[in-house]
Amino acid sequence: MQRAGIAGATGYTGYELIALIHRHPELEVGWLTSERSAGKRFNQIFSTPWDYPLIPLADAYLRTDEVDVVFLCLPHAESMEAVKRFYGAGVRVIDLSADFRLKDVDVYKRWYGVEHSAPELCAEARYGLCELFRSQLGGAQLIASPGCYPTSVNLGLYPLAKAGWLGERVIVDSKSGISGAGRKTTLPFQFVEANENITAYSVGHRHRHIAEMEQVLGAANGEGRDHRFLFTPHLLPVNRGILSTMYVEAPAGVTEERIRELYEENYEGEPFIHLLPAGEQASLAHTVGTNRCAIAITAADPMLPEGGEFVISASIDNLIKGGSGQAVQSYNIAVGLDETAGLE
Repeated sequence: MQRAGIAGATGYTGYELIALIHRHPELEVGWLTSERSAGKRFNQIFSTPWDYPLIPLADAYLRTDEVDVVFLCLPHAESMEAVKRFYGAGVRVIDLSADFRLKDVDVYKRWYGVEHSAPELCAEARYGLCELFRSQLGGAQLIASPGCYPTSVNLGLYPLAKAGWLGERVIVDSKSGISGAGRKTTLPFQFVEANENITAYSVGHRHRHIAEMEQVLGAANGEGRDHRFLFTPHLLPVNRGILSTMYVEAPAGVTEERIRELYEENYEGEPFIHLLPAGEQASLAHTVGTNRCAIAITAADPMLPEGGEFVISASIDNLIKGGSGQAVQSYNIAVGLDETAGLE
């Protein structure tokens, strides 16, 4: 049995990690950190029977010998020092922040507005989108877990990009449950503001997660193609879940049936990819509470037999497949376990 430390355990992803670890046959909780709630017990923060003490991160640095893996659920730009400390101590690290997802530190600075303090480790990090980069995750000691929006978009579009069928201009409309913003108390996330409402934000080419979409899909077919994303995320008045709807143009001669065959070839045997039958659309109900990604493929105009525009939709649970579940899945692969362990 291996032991896991969770840094930043009192956020939603931390809570989900503990729940998944409790179901995992080979993992148990070691220690939990929280800067704001250090000295309290976890069941004082959440209504749960999980009675774990919360310690400050500085104390966790002195207790690396008590854990085999550390999951970092820290804010962006705050994981760099923690990764250096834990990775340097020989502990496997799975970082759920954006700090090690991007290989180019100049791109990181452009989108996140800070200098990267550990650029040498960016080359060491493996991007934990398991279905696409499984071969790179075996034995990995530092894994950068993908963002929630890019997980839905990259899984939804990767087969097209790999085949060279994804056009330069890609329009993405995504909607996320409020938990995607974390446990914030700012006004837009208050019940009265968000309930019975839907709000777009970071419209166009502004959201930081675009960088992950460009990195993954641009390199998908080995030619370094550029894709221009018009990406509009929305705050949806539900607790959790993401639904991304992607509008693409395929080359002449490509039919919906051929695209469906392409996706089946790419995702054959994938335990967490759910390709929906023709005519069925992806919904939050397909995936909330699971580590699955549901994908639907639709010709935009049924009167056009081939080529033209297609709509690809993908849904995930932002806290599981878009967060903690994916982190556990990549851990399973890294240590040689069945990747579904604790996730079914």
